[in-house]
Amino acid sequence: MPLSVTLLSLCQALLISGNILLIAVSPLIGASLAPSPTWSTAPVATQWLGLMCATVPASLIMARLGRRRGFLLGNLVGLCGVAVACQALRGEAFGLFMLATWLIGIGIGFGQLYRFAAVEAAPSALRDRAIGLVMGGGVLAAFAGPWLARTSREIGEPPFLASFIGLGVLYIVALLVLSLIRLPPPEATHTAGPGRPLGEVLRQPSFLTAALAGLVGYGVMNLAMTATPLAMAGAGHGFGHVASTIQWHVLAMFLPSFITGHLSQRFGAHRMIVLGCLLLAASGLVAQISSSVGGFYTGLVLLGLGWNFTFLPATGLLTESYRPAEKARTQAANEFLVFSTVALTALAAGPLVASLGWSGLNAVLIPLSLVPVAALTWQRLASRAPHPHIES
Repeated sequence: MPLSVTLLSLCQALLISGNILLIAVSPLIGASLAPSPTWSTAPVATQWLGLMCATVPASLIMARLGRRRGFLLGNLVGLCGVAVACQALRGEAFGLFMLATWLIGIGIGFGQLYRFAAVEAAPSALRDRAIGLVMGGGVLAAFAGPWLARTSREIGEPPFLASFIGLGVLYIVALLVLSLIRLPPPEATHTAGPGRPLGEVLRQPSFLTAALAGLVGYGVMNLAMTATPLAMAGAGHGFGHVASTIQWHVLAMFLPSFITGHLSQRFGAHRMIVLGCLLLAASGLVAQISSSVGGFYTGLVLLGLGWNFTFLPATGLLTESYRPAEKARTQAANEFLVFSTVALTALAAGPLVASLGWSGLNAVLIPLSLVPVAALTWQRLASRAPHPHIES
């Protein structure tokens, strides 16, 4: 595996460490600054909204300037967001804090393309394993992110200010790592030419399956994960338990990445996606049984595994749906669909957990988790249906 893929994995670890930090503290900051509890997860939603806004520009910018320059730009935007967040915390300004998370989300949107850069940097035979290695960087983040959230929470005044200073340090380290990475130039990875119409590309079964699995897997996971700090606080569990639950959840999200590519090659992306959907549904079932710390741990671990077995195989499947000249537009369309859904789920998490409770929220997520399974079943039945024979 090329060294550049390993360095991309390290960049992914830094990115996810910052994401975990934000997941742990942003709902709590929102709850303290927001005018009402229903707005407590709005800063998380604006983070995902920023990510959604970045999806199309990030793909097009990298097609023109190259992956490395695009990643550098994304980290610089993230640093600007950190500076705004620090000012918002000092002034207790809820609107300014939402602007900060929006800017940070833009930076994260550029970083979400690390996995596609790994595909381009690795030999084609190692495509799925390269994706797995880069996403496996989240294993380091599973320890670094919660540790940073716990240790920085009460350092200095106002609360959580040190958390965002630590986030800024992560982005600076990522800039240093990116300066060492050598990636193929854009002319080698994005072939010029008209390609097929985007609508034709998006109507392919491979794209539809990849996009649906990605948006359901990420949307269900994000809705439950965003609601977790609020649900655990409402159930009387302390911040230490919240951080530990998120840690085990993220570990379950990324630890299987080292073997998910191999499993996808052996059993096929479709079977892996079905397994992931079943794990997501199982997470919702656990929430119906217990709201203890153990119940949250078990449910969030299943949730992380379900995300891994839907999102990673969907990424590999997506790369089979476009030609080189269609790469930037197709990746941009997929990222926009997936992360616009994620932004909506983050915005909905606060009101839903406030109105339905943790158990009711997960009851809604169970049937949603099975939508890709229904779509794959329908595709298989349609492909086996006999076609009418017309005699000439």
